[in-house]
This record gives sequence, structure tokens and C-alpha cells, in this order.
Amino acid sequence: MSSTARPDRFRAFTPPIDVHVSRDVMVTLRDGVRLATDIYRPAQDGVPLQSPLPVLLERTPYDKLGVNHGDRTRDDPEPRSKPELAVEFVRGGYVVAIQDCRGRYASEGVFEKYLAEGEDGFDTIAWLVEQPWCDGRVGTFGLSYGAHAQSALACLAPPGLAAMFLDSGGFSSAYHSGIRQGGAFELKQATWAYKHALLSPATAADPIRRKALEAQDLKAWFKRMPWSDGVSPLSAAPEYEKYLLDQWRNGLFGPYWTQTGLYARGAYDVYSDVPMVHMSSWFDPYSLTATENYLGLTERKASPVKLVLGPWTHGQRSVTHAGDVDFGPEATLDGALAENYVALRLAWFDAWLKPSGGIDPLPPVKLFIMGGGSGRKTSDGRLDHGGRWRDETAWPPKASVMTDFFLRLDDDLSTTAPTEPEAFVEYVHDPLSPVPTIGGALASGAPVMEAGAFDQREDSRFFGCQAPYRALADRDDVLVFQTQPLAEDVEIVGPVTAELFVSSDCVDTDFTIKLIDVHPASQDYPDGFAMNLTHGILRARYRLSFDHESRFAPGDVYRIEIEAFPTANLFLRGHRIRLDVSSSNFPHFDVNPNSGEPEGYGRTPRPARNRIYVDATRPSRLLLPVTARRGVGPRSGAVDETEPA
Repeated sequence: MSSTARPDRFRAFTPPIDVHVSRDVMVTLRDGVRLATDIYRPAQDGVPLQSPLPVLLERTPYDKLGVNHGDRTRDDPEPRSKPELAVEFVRGGYVVAIQDCRGRYASEGVFEKYLAEGEDGFDTIAWLVEQPWCDGRVGTFGLSYGAHAQSALACLAPPGLAAMFLDSGGFSSAYHSGIRQGGAFELKQATWAYKHALLSPATAADPIRRKALEAQDLKAWFKRMPWSDGVSPLSAAPEYEKYLLDQWRNGLFGPYWTQTGLYARGAYDVYSDVPMVHMSSWFDPYSLTATENYLGLTERKASPVKLVLGPWTHGQRSVTHAGDVDFGPEATLDGALAENYVALRLAWFDAWLKPSGGIDPLPPVKLFIMGGGSGRKTSDGRLDHGGRWRDETAWPPKASVMTDFFLRLDDDLSTTAPTEPEAFVEYVHDPLSPVPTIGGALASGAPVMEAGAFDQREDSRFFGCQAPYRALADRDDVLVFQTQPLAEDVEIVGPVTAELFVSSDCVDTDFTIKLIDVHPASQDYPDGFAMNLTHGILRARYRLSFDHESRFAPGDVYRIEIEAFPTANLFLRGHRIRLDVSSSNFPHFDVNPNSGEPEGYGRTPRPARNRIYVDATRPSRLLLPVTARRGVGPRSGAVDETEPA
């Protein structure tokens, strides 16, 4: 939301008499750049109280006076602005500081995504703890980029940082998940760059630049990839074009990707030892980041580290659905973890920042297990998949056991290993006709892609789909392996990986996996409903290591591992567990031209004939974290495929 085009209710926000606001307090950083910061303090009759208090800091590139779509409650769908939320925190007994990041809105400097947030956050906390109204303790909070900014400063362990609540972000390694995944480039970075170039201070100050950006057809540009310097929808905003192309072209894991702000893994030993929450969700691109940070920090820190994983898309913690699937009335954070999100964060900070302390509101791990619903269509037209919350003491849960599901020549997915001496299945990956992205764990993809759970069939809503809108399973370039209808419920909770034996007639190509819960045919869904749960990708040139390339020798067979996002799902009796294998998932990821050209420069695409081997000596398999079924019996909603419904 632009600072020059805010809805009136945000622009005209007037603080109540028990809150005093100082607008655009300029915090000077080590390099002389000044960041605009709004300070909210408890007041009496409009006069700020002098007693020092803990400070809650949010650093954001999204406008300190703006609104986030997720800042609603279960009972009120209207999102509230940052000033409105700050009032609630102040009334909870805190000073609140909300700051525009470098180069954004009212702050000075040039914005370069992610890379300045460590030092800028460190300097901001140093300034805060010197203020007479701060008691020396600072807690941080924020969603998405606001979580990345928190983790970046925590990598530098600033004195005064005392507690954190990271929501849907905080890169464990942006190369491995968030900007790239499996070596492929996440194109949500392109949609984000375009949107926020439009909202940048430089654009607000330059009508010619604004007009040039507004004239771009982003969807048309997605059909003209790769982009290059001066030939992109961002050519009028060269600072945004530069950092985007830097991310795109830096295909090898090296110094670029270990900078502060992109690589918390490398700073776990020195990372701030303070109470912290890492929260994400199954259809959020930062679930892997949350679980990695939880694991890496829990084993190193004395302070409590908590993990929360819900069934939502990015930041949508107060709704029950993700895409075309509903997870039932228990799915929201509201009512399950606290009255609402503000109440949860207040309880968290009260426990660790108030002199008297408070009750820790969270178990070590809080998970939402998807599944168990009726499979019918809700009144809102969504699949009732259902689900429930569970408290755990560890991630993955101790009850999870990695179980092999082998890919078989007859398209079966079985716990029985193949016995054929030689067997493979093959397909042709044409870079000019990639498999379209139908939901999944992504964010900031509008107007080109949409996150969430959907029936895996083409639809006019999704970029790259064309009539007659086939099921993805019917495409020649998608291999489908699925179990027989399950005789009993199967629950999985944890990481998901695939070990594949592959070959190609090209020197480089991609391999993708997608885990699907196949609901059987019913009256509401005559063709069933193939619900995506998680997905992953690997660019073959990085199969041995992400810090160097190893090209294929066409025809040779190689073993590869593909890591998907973690998940938690109950496959009901009568459902099928399905794995789709292909070589593209566009526009979520850039398409491999199969030519071996440098990253971001592939202009000579060629089809690749790719094989998956499924025999006794090359047993490709899916590894699922199957749990012991605790109190899970046959459900009335489970429909055998042989029974009409």
C-alpha cells in the first residue's frame, strides 16, 4: 500500500488519549542513513508516561502506517492497520516502535532486499535501549519480511534483544528455501519486486517512472523469460531489477548466499539466545525455514525455542481455508492458541519481558494435522478436508518413522520394493510447455500465481492453463504413482523427501515431486479431488552439491534426492497417497531450458527425454514420516472408491 494512497481511516488515524505517538522519529545508523520510526507510548490525557517499559519493535518494508491482509481476526474479517494494532500492544504495557526499512516509505537510503536488515536492526535496537522510556529490553515481531528482518538482526546478537516472535519468515538459508529451492529460482521474487517497485519512494517521487512501471503487463512478461538488464518489467526501477537479477543469476551456493539476512544457518552459534517463536504454515514458503531454525537453535540455546505450524497460506492465520480446501472450524489460530493473534503475542512477551513474568502460552511444538473431514463440499464451495491441533515435544514428532513407498512400473506406490531387473518410465519435458503451478506453498505471487490447496487440474484461474483444462495427471509429462485405496487411515507428520534414480538425454534438467491426497469420487466431486500437500524440485546440475555444477552425461543413470516442504496429513481409509513426478512447476519456479546455459541466461531451450528408474537395483522411492496412529479409527467421512456417495 502506497504512503500516498492509504485508505482514509489509516491516514487519519488519531491515537486515543491513553496512547502518545511520535511520528517519523529519525534513527541514525552507522552509515548516516536515517530510518523513520513511529514511537507509541502509554499516556495519560495524551501526555506520555515517563516510566521505562519494554519496547516491541517491528521493522517493515510495507509501510509503518499500512495494513497487512492477515491482520484480521476470526470474528472480524476487516484487517486492522499497524497503528491500530500498536495501540493494543501499548495497552498491554509496552512501548511500540514501528520502523520503515531502509529505502522504503519515509526512510532514507536505497533498498536492496534483505541485505541491510542485520546491521540496520542492530543499530535500531542500540538506539532504543538508550532511550529513557526503554527499560533496556526489546522484543521483536513481524510477518514475512518482518520475520526476515528479525532473524537478520538476531544473527548479530544485539545487546538488549530479549524475545522474538517470527511469523512466516527468517531465512534459515534463502538459497535452499525462500529465494531458490533445489537450485531453481522462486519466481515469487519477481512478482514481489514488481509490486514493491511501484510502491517505492523513488516511484512516488517520479511520475515518469510510475507511468513506465504501470504500463507493464506482468503476465505477458512471464511468457518472455528469462529477463535481462534493461529488458524486464522493472527496467524503470533499476535498483529493483538489479537485485532481482542478482538473485536469479547466482545459481551456485557461495558468498552471495551466506550474507547476513540470507543465511541464519551460518550464525546459529552466535544467534541471540532469547525466547523465540518460529511460526509458519503448510502452504507458506517458509515452513522449511521455521523447522530448520527450530532444530538448529533448540540444540544450541538455553532459552525456549517454539515451533507453530498451521494449515494456512502465508500469514492467513485467522481463516479456516487455503485455496479450495477448508480445514474446519478449529483451523484458525484464534481459539486454538489464544483468543486472537494479538493476545498470543502479548502472552508471549508478557512471559519473557514483564518483571513479574507470565505463563508460557505455547508447548515446544504446536502442529495442525490436516485431514479427517467429510470430503463433502462446504457451503462456501470448498472441500471439507478437516483437521485438528496437536501438541508435541519435538520436531519431527517422536512417533514419526520414515517409511519407504516405492515407485513401481505399473504406476503403483507401494511399501514393497520392485523386483524387476530393469525397468523405467519416461516422459518428455518441453520448456515451452511447462506444467502449470496449481497452488502450493508460495506467497506474494499475485497476479500470476496463487497459494493453497487445490484439485490438481488445470483451471482458467491459473497462469499457463488452457482449455479443455485437463487434470495434471493426464499430461504426458507428469508421471503419477499412487497407492491402492487405503485399507486404513495413514498419518504422516514431518519432512518429505524422494530418492529417485534418473537419466536424461540433456546435460541438465529439473525433477519435481508433488505429494497428493486423492479423495475418492463422491456426489460433490464425481472425479474425486486430488489435493496437493507439498512439493519439491531439484535442478540436476546441483545433485552432488549446491556449490558446484555437475552436468549429466546423457543416458547415464544418477541417484538424486529431492526435498519437499514438510507437512502433516491424515490420509483417510479409501483415499490414495499419490506422488507426481515431472520436470517443471511454473510459474512457481523458473523453467529449466535443459541446455546447461548459465542461470538466468537460458535462451536456447530444448526438450529433454527424462527417465525414472523403478527396478530392483535402482529402486526410486518416496520417504514419508508415518506416525503411529493415536486414537485414529475409521471415519464416517471415509468413502471406499467402490461405494457410491
